[in-house]
Amino acid sequence: MSRLKEMYKNEIMDAMIKKFGYKNPMEVPKLEKIVLNMGVGEAKDNAKVLESAMADMEKITGQKPIVTKAKNSIANFKIREGMAIGCKVTLRGEKMYEFADRLINLALPRVRDFRGVNPNSFDGRGNYALGIKEQLIFPEIEYDKIDKVRGMDVIFVTTARTDEEARELLRLFNMPFAK
Repeated sequence: MSRLKEMYKNEIMDAMIKKFGYKNPMEVPKLEKIVLNMGVGEAKDNAKVLESAMADMEKITGQKPIVTKAKNSIANFKIREGMAIGCKVTLRGEKMYEFADRLINLALPRVRDFRGVNPNSFDGRGNYALGIKEQLIFPEIEYDKIDKVRGMDVIFVTTARTDEEARELLRLFNMPFAK
C-alpha cells in the first residue's frame, strides 16, 4: 500500500472528522481520481509530436494514455472535427496515490522559483486543477531525450462537497499551497 493511502486511512480521516464533525467515516471526502491532460496543438501538422507526448505521459504515469480528438472544427486553428489534438490519462486506486505522492514530494519542489500552488484553483464542487508548465520536473523524464518542453493539466477529483473540504483534504496530503 502506498504511503499516501496509509496516511489517509490513519491520520487524514481522523483530522477531517475532527475539523468538520462528520458522524460517519464514509462521509469523509477522499481522492476519487487524478486526470492528466496534455493538449498538443502541433499534432495537427505532425503526428510524431503526439506520439512523443504520449510516450512522456506514459513514463510519468505508468499507464497508457488515450488520444483526445477535437469535438468540433475550428477554422482559425485549422482544426477539423475528429482530429487528434492531445492525450489524457485517468489514474485511480494505487497508481493514483503513487502519482500524487511523486507529484507532491518530488516533482513540485523541482519547479524553478516555486512558491506553492494556487490555493484558489478549485471548481466549486471540491475538485482541484493544477497546471504544470514543463514535463521535465518529473524524475522519469530524461532531459536529453525530449524533443520539446510541454505542459499538462492535473485535475484532482475528490468526493468533497465544498472547496473548503477539498482544500483541507489536499493540505493534509501535504499539497504545497501558496500562502
